[in-house]
Amino acid sequence: VQLLESGGGLVQPGGSLRLSCVASGYTLHDGPLGWFRQAPGKEREGLACISPSDGNAFYADSVKGRFTSSRDNAKNTAYLQINSLKPDDTAIYSCAVGDPPAMAGDSLPADFASWGQGTQVTVSS
Repeated sequence: VQLLESGGGLVQPGGSLRLSCVASGYTLHDGPLGWFRQAPGKEREGLACISPSDGNAFYADSVKGRFTSSRDNAKNTAYLQINSLKPDDTAIYSCAVGDPPAMAGDSLPADFASWGQGTQVTVSS
């Protein structure tokens, strides 16, 4: 399984970004996909999880309303749209696939076995 994230960068507060996660060696709709982030000095945080069966996304309370996750089966790619970016959103964002016990936005990183290398998002004026 290989996951490759892209789309990060430097953005001003209030801006938007769309992150991509391209999978190879694995079909994304075969299992749950999670989005996570890790800010400097903080633990990795679960943001969203996409259900394999119908592509529905579940979100952590901290990002509901600003983050939208989706999946394109034809491209075997997942996306994380982030709007109204804040400086606190600065982190390395990663996608991962695994087998969490339940679909939840704030999934535990330990439930996901395969990870991408991450993409840096920096929110600053």
